[in-house]
Amino acid sequence: MDINETERSGQRKGWVKQLIGVLLEKPTGKAPNLWRQLVDLNNKQRLAFTAAFLGWTFDAYDFFCVSIAATRIGTSFEVMPSDVTGAITTTLMLRSMGALIFGLLADRYGRRWPLMIDIILFSILNAASGFAPNLDVFIALRALFGIAMGGEWGLGASLALETLPIESRGLFSGIYQGGYVIGYLLATLVNYAIEATDSSWRILFWAGAAFALLAAFIRIFVPESPTFEKTQESRKLFMGRSYLKDIWIMLKNHYRRAIYMTILMAFFNFLAHGSQDLYPTFLRAQLNFDAAQVTITSVIYNIGSFIGCALLGCYSSYFGRKRVIVFGSVMVGAFIPLWIYAPEVHSLRFGAFVLFFFVQGTWGVVPAHLNELSPPAFRALLPGLSYQLGNLISAASSQIQATIGEQYPLRNPDGTILLRDGKSVPDYGLTQAIFMGVIVACLILTILVGKEERNKDFMQNINEDEHGRAIGSDDLLNYELEQGKREQESSH
Repeated sequence: MDINETERSGQRKGWVKQLIGVLLEKPTGKAPNLWRQLVDLNNKQRLAFTAAFLGWTFDAYDFFCVSIAATRIGTSFEVMPSDVTGAITTTLMLRSMGALIFGLLADRYGRRWPLMIDIILFSILNAASGFAPNLDVFIALRALFGIAMGGEWGLGASLALETLPIESRGLFSGIYQGGYVIGYLLATLVNYAIEATDSSWRILFWAGAAFALLAAFIRIFVPESPTFEKTQESRKLFMGRSYLKDIWIMLKNHYRRAIYMTILMAFFNFLAHGSQDLYPTFLRAQLNFDAAQVTITSVIYNIGSFIGCALLGCYSSYFGRKRVIVFGSVMVGAFIPLWIYAPEVHSLRFGAFVLFFFVQGTWGVVPAHLNELSPPAFRALLPGLSYQLGNLISAASSQIQATIGEQYPLRNPDGTILLRDGKSVPDYGLTQAIFMGVIVACLILTILVGKEERNKDFMQNINEDEHGRAIGSDDLLNYELEQGKREQESSH
């Protein structure tokens, strides 16, 4: 074997070790104590996390209002429900713009005030949606709502995770992400009460506006992120750069990481949309569930989703972010058959509970993982923008699944097309199963080739120099001490 061949062999071994080595490393530190992590917070930390969690929860509530009430909104405006769901597509398309605008503002002026403006804005827009006189005005308001919604996730995650202790980051990352599930359940319950009392669908939106104002009131008392304050101090003391220069340096040093984070979030969003968007339609159209059965099943698997968010998020700080995501993805793949092809309703609900436990469990790692991967001076912008761009890429998941399922309907044992009420029955189940299997494989590969910076100390990563080297709070202290010494020497 010549020298070149030896070098290539060594490079291949190094690449394989980098690819799967993180899965073989021993856990670091002590196993997490969930209760201790929940109670060992000071008042500022509790307040900051509560404000971020409620904002994301009510944001999710407002988003799901349209899909839950689409039929009644269509009846009110004298259009088809499919016309109303166009508002959902419009919202998804503009969320990336909101992540960009509010992310830049938060990294320039701080997390607190952009978050306050953001939640008041989407509260007003949600209330206005309830007063919309026709479909065109409704869609225009939901487009503006999409901009406001796009800013919430990235800013809330950065404020919460920069304020909380490092050892609690994984747990609260999961709980924070679980706010999306709680928002959906809350919207379902409010909608149920509205339907039970035969009230107007508009109340659903007005209630969301009131919920958001509650979160806005709490945010009045939330202090600024201590990490951001140090970032601002570093800019003033010795960076000597404009904000636009900071953006250019970040793009120059980290454009590959930004692209990777967007691709990663595209597969994460495909995983979420591919499992949840068409599933209620599959239950109704293919399995012939009635409305009550669909609602019960939905509540069961959403409970599994929230528990998975908290537990896998928590244990990712111990076992590793990548390891937990890979494990969760493998378990998703293992439970696809029971999620779709269970022999009876109870086993299907168990399969759905477990599958969504791991789907959203992997998502519980995402806020912490993205914040740790992000350049320190752009921790509000990059996680939120990559998340929303990934969401945009994956927005057509349910349409892709539905179209393929309708092209390949269910068949009888003799090969003829199965008819129900004179219509063919789309094979949504097989389409979802294949789609999810492919996405799980792609997500595992993508997470393996990426980096992990678990439990990074944000206070020691408050900014970067032009070469991408981290600047921490200790560097600020040393600089101030040196400046003090120079001033003393010059005075003598």
